Amino acid sequence: MKCAGWKCSLSLVLMLGAILLAAAPLFAQQTPASSATSSTTAASPATPEIPKVVNEKLAQLDKDVKAAQSSADNAWMLVSAALVLMMTGPGLALFYGGLVRRKNTLAIMMQSFALMALITVMWALVGYSLCFGGDGHFIGSFEHAFLRGVGADPNPDYAGTIPQLTFMVYQLMFAIITPALITGATAERMKFSGTVLFLTLWFLVVYAPLAHMVWGKGGLLNASLGGKFPTLDFAGGTVVHISSGVSALVCALYLGKRTGYPKQPMPPHSLVLSFIGACLLWVGWFGFNAGSALASNSLATSAFVATHFAAAAAALSWSAAEWIKNGRASALGAISGAVAGLVAITPAAGFVGPMPALVIGLIAGVVCYWMVTKVKAIFGYDDALDAFGVHGAGGTIGALLTGVFAQQVINPIFGAGKAVGGLDGHWGQVGNQLVGVLIAWVFALVGTLVLLKIVDMLTGVRVPEEHEIEGLDITQHGEEAYNLES
Repeated sequence: MKCAGWKCSLSLVLMLGAILLAAAPLFAQQTPASSATSSTTAASPATPEIPKVVNEKLAQLDKDVKAAQSSADNAWMLVSAALVLMMTGPGLALFYGGLVRRKNTLAIMMQSFALMALITVMWALVGYSLCFGGDGHFIGSFEHAFLRGVGADPNPDYAGTIPQLTFMVYQLMFAIITPALITGATAERMKFSGTVLFLTLWFLVVYAPLAHMVWGKGGLLNASLGGKFPTLDFAGGTVVHISSGVSALVCALYLGKRTGYPKQPMPPHSLVLSFIGACLLWVGWFGFNAGSALASNSLATSAFVATHFAAAAAALSWSAAEWIKNGRASALGAISGAVAGLVAITPAAGFVGPMPALVIGLIAGVVCYWMVTKVKAIFGYDDALDAFGVHGAGGTIGALLTGVFAQQVINPIFGAGKAVGGLDGHWGQVGNQLVGVLIAWVFALVGTLVLLKIVDMLTGVRVPEEHEIEGLDITQHGEEAYNLES
């Protein structure tokens, strides 16, 4: 049937409208999808920004962690430097000052104090560079003369988390106390002028080469930076104690005995001063040994514990030996034993655990007691304050026992998993330790003897007998420690 024209047109319009109304929701759904696609397309360039931001934050976090570690390490090392300086003044000055006779108190104290000033200046000019500049086998270079290049940036060869300036001043304190130890053997009879000249030369000729050989990059005895004979010396068994102790023996033999020794009694004038000095040395030694970790870390803790345990064990073993021989333990023996233990643990502190530290201390206390009471009497030398008997003998014992008791679990200095000492099965390390000890002995002995000859020709080394009888306080410095008339 055919419809009228206007009816057909109306029907067509209505059908088209219905189709459009039906299709409208489809267009409505497609439009957001299209918009979302456009939005996604527009946002896609920002997607790579997420990893970039994360990386920047991680980098900043890493930088902050390193800065915090550096600050902590630097703070500990500055405190350690102060502790080691305290070992010389007032520690050693009081310890030695109480052991001499009253008329020589200021003279022995002045020697320690003078070295605090003298070695500091020498260190700034050339000393630091000779010890830690360059990479020679026997001596450093003038690379850091006048402290050139020594500033806030770390030296990764030695201490990668602290300013090199901090490392420099920390090592300075070792250079100060080492020659000061020698004055214990020359006490009460060596000229002040001769002492100053001799120890200045000794610092340059004996200490600086030994320090570089053991601790410097490329040094002959360096255990971690390319040494031919890797000698373990954590804080100065060879560099500090053997060198000063052997040199002290040579000085005692060269100068001869004090007037009246051994027939005339020469007891300490104030064990109270010596007792205080010994306690300051014990506390300061934590900076000496634990500070040698060069960081505030678990190795510093291990060295701290080993230091304390060895000192305690040696104080007991010396006192026990004395008690067995004399029927009583003395205050002088107890403090001498503690110092002997501190000396012996010095090379081993960063390589041994607490139990081996006790063993080292026990052995050191007995052996050093025997050296001071028996060996000195047998050979008749006048080591006035037993610098050789404690530091020379104690340093030698400690260096050798380090080769026996060192373990990689404490300090894997040769690499992770590699044996370090005898307890690890590396008994060859005892041989390396023996080489280091022999070189230190020979170097100190020959160098000291030659320097004494030179100084004796230039200024003389021993005071006249009448000056010795009157006392070095008056004859060398024109003053007295105690004004008993006031």
